Amino acid sequence: MTKALFFDIDGTLVSFNTHEIPASTVSALERAKARGVRIFIATGRPVLFINNLGSISHLIDGYMTTNGGYCFIGDDTVCLHTIAPADVKTVTDMCREQHTGCVIVGRHKISALYPEKMEYIMQNLLRTDYHVWMSPEEEVLRDDILQLTPFFDKQQEDAVMPLLGSCTAARWYPDFVDITARGADKGRGLEAMAAYLGIGIADTMAFGDGGNDIPILRKAGIGVVMGNATDEVKAEGDYVTSSVDDDGVLNALTHFGVI
Repeated sequence: MTKALFFDIDGTLVSFNTHEIPASTVSALERAKARGVRIFIATGRPVLFINNLGSISHLIDGYMTTNGGYCFIGDDTVCLHTIAPADVKTVTDMCREQHTGCVIVGRHKISALYPEKMEYIMQNLLRTDYHVWMSPEEEVLRDDILQLTPFFDKQQEDAVMPLLGSCTAARWYPDFVDITARGADKGRGLEAMAAYLGIGIADTMAFGDGGNDIPILRKAGIGVVMGNATDEVKAEGDYVTSSVDDDGVLNALTHFGVI
């Protein structure tokens, strides 16, 4: 029996085409919630970037953010994984040397290096204005650092990762890579959330479409891959549903009898 659903945001709940949650998805989640199923977000976005869930915000029981780096339910922190200061410096130094944009995510504040180089993605993918959320870098670096998102291609990623002693990397969009503490990924976040809730992993279902969703798709009782995912991600799930724009969430929840 599925007791908890875990959803990626971009490309899973929210369409890359419309930047909205399809009406069929909203209705399906309302029906699941009415049957006592708990609903959780599992995203690479930091808290301050979660700005597109208004139509389902009343249904959400908790959040897994920064790819499992910071998970919380209400005011309770379920898990928190921070990046070692030396690794933060290695990544930010490389970004400065190459004049590459990088989002620096603290637990409470966010800053960026060369934000003007990321403006197009911020406005068109994340639908956010960096002027609204950006704090001075020195303030953010005094906080726990949960995630670094440099706008590195795969070659740059491969160059920097061996230099980091405490980190892992995942992509959900080609233009950048999310770097988090090694103990943080969505699969480990799912384990922590399930333990906190007192439910078995077998009672969980996870939905995703990106490379950063692979750990949770593998770990969940049922891993559902959206039809708009790549073949690499589809190979990691238990079931491939239709795309986010073609009622993928509704179809999967109906297929498995959740609603």
